[in-house]
Amino acid sequence: MISKATIDTVFETARVEEVIGDFVHLKRAGSNFKGLSPFSEERSPSFMVSPAKGIWKDFSSGKGGNSVAFLMEHEKFTYPEAIRYLAKKYNIEIEETEQTDEEKANTDVRESMYLVSEFAKTYFHNTLLNSEEGKAIGYSYFKERGFTNETIKKFGLGYSPEAWDAFTKEALGKGYKLEFLESTGLTIPRDDRPFDRFKSRVMFPIQSMSGRVLGFGGRILTNDKKAAKYLNSPESEIYHKSKVLYGIFQAKQSIAKLNNCYLVEGYTDVIQFNQSGIENVVASSGTALTPDQIRLVNRLTKNITVLFDGDAAGLRASIRGIDLILEEGMNVKVCTFPDGEDPDSFAKKTSYDDLVLYLENNAKDFIQFKASLLMNEAKNDPIKKADLIRDMVVSISKIPDRIQREIYIQECSRIMDISEQVLVSTLAQLVQKDVVEVGKKQQQKQEQKAFEVVKNENPISTEKVDTLGIVECEIINILLSYGNISEKFEGVLIGTNTEGEVGEVVVKKERKVYEEIYLSLQEDEIEFATGLFKEIYNDVISVYLQNDNFNLERYLMHLKPEFAQIITDIVMNNEKYVLHNWEGQNIFPKTKLEQLNQNVTDNLFTLRWYLISQFIENAKNSVSKESEIDNSEVIADIMDYIKLKTKFSYKTGRVVVRYH
Repeated sequence: MISKATIDTVFETARVEEVIGDFVHLKRAGSNFKGLSPFSEERSPSFMVSPAKGIWKDFSSGKGGNSVAFLMEHEKFTYPEAIRYLAKKYNIEIEETEQTDEEKANTDVRESMYLVSEFAKTYFHNTLLNSEEGKAIGYSYFKERGFTNETIKKFGLGYSPEAWDAFTKEALGKGYKLEFLESTGLTIPRDDRPFDRFKSRVMFPIQSMSGRVLGFGGRILTNDKKAAKYLNSPESEIYHKSKVLYGIFQAKQSIAKLNNCYLVEGYTDVIQFNQSGIENVVASSGTALTPDQIRLVNRLTKNITVLFDGDAAGLRASIRGIDLILEEGMNVKVCTFPDGEDPDSFAKKTSYDDLVLYLENNAKDFIQFKASLLMNEAKNDPIKKADLIRDMVVSISKIPDRIQREIYIQECSRIMDISEQVLVSTLAQLVQKDVVEVGKKQQQKQEQKAFEVVKNENPISTEKVDTLGIVECEIINILLSYGNISEKFEGVLIGTNTEGEVGEVVVKKERKVYEEIYLSLQEDEIEFATGLFKEIYNDVISVYLQNDNFNLERYLMHLKPEFAQIITDIVMNNEKYVLHNWEGQNIFPKTKLEQLNQNVTDNLFTLRWYLISQFIENAKNSVSKESEIDNSEVIADIMDYIKLKTKFSYKTGRVVVRYH
């Protein structure tokens, strides 16, 4: 178990924008950062990160929390795994206490699969470097490919022995359960004796964006025609090949920094490029490119450069992936290598400077690439040329941005020597066809619903606005965000004026915001009415009274995840309105700090006004209509409270209108 001191150090050191920035491309938006949600498919950013508060909020999915919560949600880490990841990122030494048997037993299935996969990576790597067989076969192969020891270590390359069950026996001997060896695909079950899936292969660990081992790719080195050259881990609870890109862990920071991602086909292409100094490169690992893989890159950059072999078979089929990239609203360039070369071989024999120069000079816009590739096929055949032009317009129709579509139409017109009007007309037909298809699907759904008889047991009712909940929520938000700030608040005292008359005297007294809220509610003996908000308010006030220095990030650290989620929602819901660039429109609204004093006063008065209104209503309902019962005392109370309510209404007129 990780010690409390280590956890405290991790939370004090970790910067939420740095942690999330490894997974999501963030852009500054005022004092916050924003980016595309990693939890939903969106094109307009609604994912907000607040460095000052140390929290994040995804308005598209409703999720939020601190840096640990993000790792638990995005990477499916357990709490200890998230702490270990952050400790490793910030070079913090981990102090541990002995884990109990009960804690060990509580490790879930997914975590067990991750542990088995991590053990396998270590085993294969050690076998490569330290066993005679590993050095003679696996290590020699990687050296022939030109990989250095540093590169072998960086990518965790390994070797699986030729013996049928060498890895399985070792894993079982170390206490790993057979069920998890089988569920990860490392071991193939057999009644008499389970055996290793990757026997006699060099190993390429496949890692998530955070570095967790999800599965493996294994390459056979013998000339066995019955065996597949490359073998991947099967789909499992933790490994979905359509959602993974090889090398993303090593490439993510470089991709975000350089704002471009090179996409190649194989493991060795990635490794050789990386060793040559170009680190912003990933591979689809031989599978057809998928929308999920594209969205993985989209979190880090809007720009992809696809690298193709010079003599790649079926190149035309391969470039269909370009349309998928365009559909995601990304910018695509394509670069091919000379005949007989692939990214691996070309990078191996080319210096870093020459390689960078080659990529810059030969990376073509997708429209230019398609034209140059397919024009050779069309040549002087008008039918084929027409098909080529239509193919290019189909690609352009996939682009969601209308301005970009217009620019590409102009470029296509220039390259293919055809009028823009014809291309625009063809494009409009394609776009309209897509709209019609969507319309048909919607109509089918509506027709299905039309034949469904739904019995509505409860009459439709308009949802009543929870005025009290809104006010209490806002007061909690003020406490969480600004409680430590000092302001001069107005107070009313009974005193004598210069003429000796007794009356109300307005005075200003400097207090911290939390003191003003706490003392005001205490003075009037007011308690929160909403159960959850009452619990949060009492807990936050308790922290302030004990420490006089409230830190939101530290506070969230000690809360249960579901409780921390509620706190995050309260604080970050106001931040979504900061997304608009008001200053760019020459509109300069007051900042929240400039309105803080008024906001505190308004909400305290509104809370009083609302509670008094409730008391008056309850008192009116308690007045007896029977003549023999004396209601004079209750009526007197009602009149007093109506006077007080009128006084509050006078002071907070605009607030009353807002909530009434």
